[in-house]
Amino acid sequence: MTILNKIVSLALGVFALLFFGQTQAQNISVGESISLTSTILNENRTINIYLPPYYQPNDTVKYPVVYILDGGVEEDFIHLAGLFRVNSQPWVDRFPEAIVVGIENTNRRRDFTFAVPNIDFLDNLQYSKDFFPQYGGAEPYAAFLEGELIPYIDQHYNTTSERTVVGESLAGLMSSYLLIKHPHVFTNYLIVSPSFWWGEEKLLDETTVCLLNKIKHPVHVYVGLPSKEEDEMMYEVGTRFYSFLQQNPMIHATFDYMPDEVHATVLHQATLNAIKKGFHKTKTAQ
Repeated sequence: MTILNKIVSLALGVFALLFFGQTQAQNISVGESISLTSTILNENRTINIYLPPYYQPNDTVKYPVVYILDGGVEEDFIHLAGLFRVNSQPWVDRFPEAIVVGIENTNRRRDFTFAVPNIDFLDNLQYSKDFFPQYGGAEPYAAFLEGELIPYIDQHYNTTSERTVVGESLAGLMSSYLLIKHPHVFTNYLIVSPSFWWGEEKLLDETTVCLLNKIKHPVHVYVGLPSKEEDEMMYEVGTRFYSFLQQNPMIHATFDYMPDEVHATVLHQATLNAIKKGFHKTKTAQ
């Protein structure tokens, strides 16, 4: 065999090893995605859904549902679904196996803000009004959740009546709005770094205290706040909100201050902390 033949044979051998030694790549899936037509919002909404590992459509086993308001694939769906998954493993057992539903946003500043007469208050906060070309859609969004999305999930999946909502920043404001205005929709509220500044803190007025005190069924609320060094006002209004929650024994509230986190980093840690603290469980008196 000539040197050239040896080189060709070696090259063919390396090619064969590389070609035949590779296995076909497989996609990694963390859930499924559907498009839901909303007549209330007059638009299609992308809904991302994670199902527990042993979920079977025809099974009698039913699961609680976690709703993530910033639930897009490029938002918080993947990393939060992972947290709920790992903490439901039998060797961890901090949270029940759950269906996780992520709602992709189309216009979060519209959907997560309640109606106000005007947005002049943004000037005092040094926020540009251009950031809010549309606003005040919290009530239609709540109607979409209660009247369209939740019934769809309950109809097409094996669900229990236990529902958790997760929201941070404006989604935290919306989660708080749901607790105050529509407390029957969810069982558990995971509220992180909420934007109570919207509407000059209107959501925390005396009417809110009265509405919270009218809640007659058990609900569980986690309030997680980042470092007050970053935003003193958020810390002040967040602690005030927690004090309102404590006035009603039907509201089982958990407070969590995280001085090492900032607004942009707090959600993942807060969700893990909430699960570790068992925020969704009713604490027994010692």
